[in-house]
Amino acid sequence: MPQDPATRLAALLRAASIDDHEEILSAANIAIRANPNNETAHHTRVTALLKLDRFAEALRAISDGDLKLGTSCVLERTYALYKLGKLEEAASVLGSSGLLNRGLTHVAAQVAYRAEKFDKAQSIYHQLMAGDAAENHDVRINIKASQAQAEWKTLSGSSNFEPEKMPDTFELCYNAACASIARASLGTASRLLHRALALCDASDELTRTEKEDERKPILAQQAFVLAKLGRMDRATETLSSFDLDAETDDDFKLIVQNNRLALEAEPRNPFLLERQITSWRMTLQDKAKLFDFQLRILERNSSIADVEAHKINGVRSRTQRAIKQAQLPSSDSEINSISLIGTAAETQGMQNKSLLEFMAALLKKQPYDTALVLTIIQYHLEHKNPTAALHTLESFFSLLERPNKENLHFVRFSPGLVALAVFLKNRKGKHTSAKTELANAAKFWCNHPAGPAASLLKEAGTELVSSFSEDELECAGAAFARLYDDNPTSAIPAAGLVASLAASDASAVAKHIKQFPSIESLVNGIDVENLVDIGVAAPTGSSSSKKRVPQDDVTGDNAAKKRKRRRLPKNVVEDKTPDPERWLPLRDRSTYRLKGKKGRRKAAESTQGGVIKEEETIGLVGGGDVKVERATASSSTKKKKKSKK
Repeated sequence: MPQDPATRLAALLRAASIDDHEEILSAANIAIRANPNNETAHHTRVTALLKLDRFAEALRAISDGDLKLGTSCVLERTYALYKLGKLEEAASVLGSSGLLNRGLTHVAAQVAYRAEKFDKAQSIYHQLMAGDAAENHDVRINIKASQAQAEWKTLSGSSNFEPEKMPDTFELCYNAACASIARASLGTASRLLHRALALCDASDELTRTEKEDERKPILAQQAFVLAKLGRMDRATETLSSFDLDAETDDDFKLIVQNNRLALEAEPRNPFLLERQITSWRMTLQDKAKLFDFQLRILERNSSIADVEAHKINGVRSRTQRAIKQAQLPSSDSEINSISLIGTAAETQGMQNKSLLEFMAALLKKQPYDTALVLTIIQYHLEHKNPTAALHTLESFFSLLERPNKENLHFVRFSPGLVALAVFLKNRKGKHTSAKTELANAAKFWCNHPAGPAASLLKEAGTELVSSFSEDELECAGAAFARLYDDNPTSAIPAAGLVASLAASDASAVAKHIKQFPSIESLVNGIDVENLVDIGVAAPTGSSSSKKRVPQDDVTGDNAAKKRKRRRLPKNVVEDKTPDPERWLPLRDRSTYRLKGKKGRRKAAESTQGGVIKEEETIGLVGGGDVKVERATASSSTKKKKKSKK
């Protein structure tokens, strides 16, 4: 008697291992055909499809089932939507059902992570940390990954990041290194990646194949850091040290291929390069799950390849469409990069004056295009014209300083433009104007969220704190106070507050003074009275700068006779009689010969049988004499020609 399908499925599930998913799926389908209302068989089929990475079929299986199956398969449905990249639908399902169990909480964190809502992902992971202690290590790794991605999204650029201690697992080292790269702390990132590689090789929990798979992203990041440090040969060698096989993730394969092309020393044929980039982008980009900042870089590189391959129309249409959708002016690097590529497409083949004239005409059509303004400034600086560069920037600032336009003011006082203005003004010797620029920027950002302008506030406060002006000292104090509110544990804002406000408001900085060592501890062991008795050491002049002391007796036999130095030509030869005609003009010397027809005619007249012309001898001052031809009276037989009226 044949075994009942439901009984056979139950027996198979009891004996199943991780390699039995196809057999389990087949048994579940048989059980469903025998009894369409078998809920266990339906649920088993959905789980088997998920295990086999057949996520679209799993969603169809849930949709084809009844309402009870849909209620019991919330986790499976959410996971399938997440794996298919349908993040909004997955978030909607999670929002309607709620985080009913720990599995749904994990999926919710992953959905937030892939949707680049990294703050939300960190919050969910911190909730998971309070639960099962066995998962804390994996959850901590995911928290560090979320923090690293948040750094890449904001790109704060702070280079003073240093982890409290070196992590003890290669996953934590790798995530900390990614965060350090985003903060531009390349030295710290290099040390962390080196440690991650060593920990991965020394791991006893991984097989040899797993170690090779884990090493690849670490080596790719090492190559990126080496390229940023200018060590292109080492970066190329590191990227070539591993292969991209069929089992490699599509997103990782796409990034590595892009970086290998970018590091090539010899430029490729631009047409072949454009065709190659288009080929692997069409093959991999739909499958790869890239973050937004990675996708933007790949699209930008593709547009640059199109420009080099003279595919101007496509680049022009894409950039114009993107600029119309964007709000100009903007300090967003992505928008400005798109505008810059569009300008390169518009001006391809132009040089020097025609290029500048075209960009100036384009600026009249797009007066708020930040990238175009920066391109013109760069052109002036390359042609050694900082005055024109400063004039262009100040003209752009005058457009942005309109009252009641808050969005314009954010661009006007963006850290990059302020730094450029300070650089140009200092280069032109306008140091007071440069300080005023820093003070105005500090006043603006003191009343707004600092964010990426923290470095600007720090530099402005450092520059203004050395001033003797009360207004500038007050502005420096406000800048350091803003930094202290954002990071109370940092010693730099506290020191800046003390330096800027101690003279005017000592009570305001009393609590900060306690953080620093006392004067007594700094001068302890120094004998001040002995230093005062010794006096201040005066610098001694060099021996080469001393003048000779004049002698008392400079007359008579002891007087030094100063001989006049003879000045002779460089080509003078001793014991050779100088040319007596050296004082005469060249035309009057006997060695002079006319060139051309006149010279030949004069030589013909000098031959034997020629007319003897009258000569006279002129005595020279230096000795000797010269025979010269006597001038003859001009003939008056020639008639004047009548002028035509």
